[in-house]
Amino acid sequence: MKNLKNFHEHLINVCAVSKKIKTLLLTCIVLITLTSCFEDMDDNAIASGDIKDFVWKSMNATYLYKPEIPNLANDRFSTNDEYRDYLDDFSSPEDLFESLKYLPETIDRFSRIYPNYFDLLNSQQGTSLSNGIEFNLYLVPGSQTEVFGAITLVLNNSFADDLGLERGQIFRAINDEELTTSNFADLIDNDSYTLNFADYDNNGTPESADDTVTLNGNSASLNKVAYTENPVHIAQVIDLPDATVGYLMYNGFNSNFNDALNQAFGQFSAEGVTELVIDLRYNGGGSVQTAAYLGSMVTGQFTGQVYSKLFYNDNLSQNNTDFLFTNSIEGGGSINSLNLSKVYVLTTNRRTASASELLINSLKPYIDVVVIGETTVGKTQASVTVFDSPTLFSLDGVNPSHTYAMQPLVANSTNVNDQLVPSTGLLSDIEITETPSTFRTLGDINEPLLSAAIGDILTGDRPFGRSSENLTLLKASKSLSLEQVMYID
Repeated sequence: MKNLKNFHEHLINVCAVSKKIKTLLLTCIVLITLTSCFEDMDDNAIASGDIKDFVWKSMNATYLYKPEIPNLANDRFSTNDEYRDYLDDFSSPEDLFESLKYLPETIDRFSRIYPNYFDLLNSQQGTSLSNGIEFNLYLVPGSQTEVFGAITLVLNNSFADDLGLERGQIFRAINDEELTTSNFADLIDNDSYTLNFADYDNNGTPESADDTVTLNGNSASLNKVAYTENPVHIAQVIDLPDATVGYLMYNGFNSNFNDALNQAFGQFSAEGVTELVIDLRYNGGGSVQTAAYLGSMVTGQFTGQVYSKLFYNDNLSQNNTDFLFTNSIEGGGSINSLNLSKVYVLTTNRRTASASELLINSLKPYIDVVVIGETTVGKTQASVTVFDSPTLFSLDGVNPSHTYAMQPLVANSTNVNDQLVPSTGLLSDIEITETPSTFRTLGDINEPLLSAAIGDILTGDRPFGRSSENLTLLKASKSLSLEQVMYID
């Protein structure tokens, strides 16, 4: 950014061009804020390669909660020296970024900074380093330090799938070292390790106090490799008396797999599905537009009506966007719609987030949405990927001196009635908590959450508060924490 006056003129040109481009991204928001910060200051004070400079100016330009952060005010700095001294007070771009988040423990739990945007882009495309398992970690009953794990999901055609690993398998050690609260983070953060399996015994009682976890001598060695996940994990039809049920386990709103999602609904339509269960229990979110497509596949009778809305901060209100129910996928043909007036959604409280919550919240004003499982995460905000480039939202002209990118929260998502997803999450209608002794095969009619949906379909019977054990679920390490994201394509 050699000369702020020239940069100002460049942004005007960029915005003039971007208005002609039909996209769902923010277009000209940089003009409002980036150019207003230092109009009376020396142009050459901050080097263009300063990553912290990129962080501050991008947050100043895009952040949803900018009005709540005094250090992001346009008039915060009167001289370049003052601005430079401010940046120098932070030891890293990450420290600066974290300091600019609004109430990170309760409100903005989701803005992220990435030192390598190639990893971020690959992840958004569905590709990452993975050994193919997802799992929960718990305290061993009766202990405050001993830890065990339970596999919750084995990804299709993954390294773990090829080994024959299964949902519900219990492990008590890694590399023959028993897991504890002090060592599990280091042991599971490696690209290669051996799981030492165990048997979980609830001794036939609903209480966890007498449960035991005992190593059984079996093990499996896992390696993380490049893996591309098709988020359509299961799409099957279940024939029941007086009902044909479609079951969709969908693990991420990834726009690269819109066609695969639409094909699943084509299968449901062809087989005469009359009831639908969407399993979002391990779906942390993704593309807003894909969420609108999925809502349109479930329904079909509301084409052209408002599905969801995005609201930016007051300075950026010109970017507010309505997403509509539609009968076609851009560049992908007609949508296969079921025209349903009711849908069942399966949830968990640490994984069902963001675009998954958007689907529930956006469909509720139109059809009956029965939520089975746990209260969801509670993320109503959308983000956009920001690069150190002239337009911020494109890699065109990106600064070659670093690979940092950010995903700040930039908008709030509501349904047609302007209702947000509560920060405390969406409550379930039928409350069921998954536990290690109930991790049955996904798609099996006896799996507890799916069984509850089938029971409601057939009889209207709605059990409440079903849970086999009261176990302490631990937070995974930072590198293994599963992101909750909702982003604008």
